[in-house]
Amino acid sequence: MLDGEDIGAMDIEGLRNMTTYVFQEHYLLADTIANNIRLGKPDATDEEIRNVAEASGAAEFIERLPDGYQTVLGRDGGKLSVGQKQRLSIARGLMRDTPILILDEPTA
Repeated sequence: MLDGEDIGAMDIEGLRNMTTYVFQEHYLLADTIANNIRLGKPDATDEEIRNVAEASGAAEFIERLPDGYQTVLGRDGGKLSVGQKQRLSIARGLMRDTPILILDEPTA
């Protein structure tokens, strides 16, 4: 059951649209932290970005960076730790705001 509806009765496309999968392997763009998070919802506001960063545990390290959310990452996250990259990926997943969020190895 999902929101009172039998999952078995849902069409596969509808179910896929309600699911976000965050992979263990991180894919980050050579762009700002904000834009990397925004991939989950291209029209996201700065407030929405801050909210998901806080929820994912990324806000603390982002706000310590000299340019904060406007920090430009190098290829595949540059000098961020694996844990920091994972938190950004989780923030991106949370940004989609789907009822189902699947984390591949969230404790890795």
